Amino acid sequence: MMIYPRPLLVKSGVAPVAVNLFSNCKTNQPGFRARNQVEKINIGFLMLAAGLAVLTTVGIVVSMLFETMNFFSMHSGRDFFFGLSWAPNFHGNSALSILPLLWGTLYISFVALLVAVPLGLFSAIYLSEYASSLTRSMAKPLLEVLAGIPTIVYGLFALVTFGPFLKDMFGPEGFFALGWMNDARSVATAGIVMGIMLIPFVSSLSDDIINAVPQSLRDGSFGLGATRSETIKHVVLPAALPGIVGAILLAASRAIGETMIVVLGAGAIARFTGNPLEALTTVTTRIVSQLTGDGDFNSPETLVAFALGLTLFVLTLGLNIFALYYVRKYREQYE
Repeated sequence: MMIYPRPLLVKSGVAPVAVNLFSNCKTNQPGFRARNQVEKINIGFLMLAAGLAVLTTVGIVVSMLFETMNFFSMHSGRDFFFGLSWAPNFHGNSALSILPLLWGTLYISFVALLVAVPLGLFSAIYLSEYASSLTRSMAKPLLEVLAGIPTIVYGLFALVTFGPFLKDMFGPEGFFALGWMNDARSVATAGIVMGIMLIPFVSSLSDDIINAVPQSLRDGSFGLGATRSETIKHVVLPAALPGIVGAILLAASRAIGETMIVVLGAGAIARFTGNPLEALTTVTTRIVSQLTGDGDFNSPETLVAFALGLTLFVLTLGLNIFALYYVRKYREQYE
């Protein structure tokens, strides 16, 4: 096979012609591997994309870290981590403890998981084990529509519709006249609405994990005389349990980092309380509050938002790492 050199680009001057001649001679050699060179270019492009993602994450963490260090140079770290009150005062003598905010965050997230995990898991079991192909093709997209609704819409629903409904049930002048709830914004308002938002998240991940269990395990259980419900309980769910636990932990991370629902539905009171019908505040709510307004950016009352954000980042990162570790350690391997 004869190799024809590429036509030279005729340009004015001797240097461009010499460069083109050298390039043509190099790339038209019989031993030149063009596919390998293209593959190297593709690998370099992918490495660049991955590096940009990693560098962006590192840049965010570093920027938060420097501002957090500035905050701790102005405010006591002992008060931030071990204090029991949250009372920012831009005129000085602020009590900036994360514990009341962390309690509100974990409490609301716990309520959300109480709603999302059973409903999402049972939905996944029905869609993967009981529903017909026609029902699944219609129900699964409709369920996942909830995942596409903006969180601000959920927040407005909590503030305008669901919160007043709970107040009408448990308020002083409500249906039961119990006087347990004085404000439409509460832990239950934000937690239940957030749980509704997380249902498609838990359901979709659990459905994919349950479908990954080999059909041979189900057939073996049926062959031994087990019913469908017994097969799900004793065979399918134990096999899919590591993945389901990982999905629940990822949903918990999503709930901890939620902002708009808790801003509109949870209230703004930082305190320790176990009553789910009382208002509480969360870490994300306080971050929004401290960074909005006309306060001095270099004051501890503003820089505390970066310390709160970094603490929240470490908490969610720890949950994600634990979820990945648990899934990888206990994941069943099938041939």
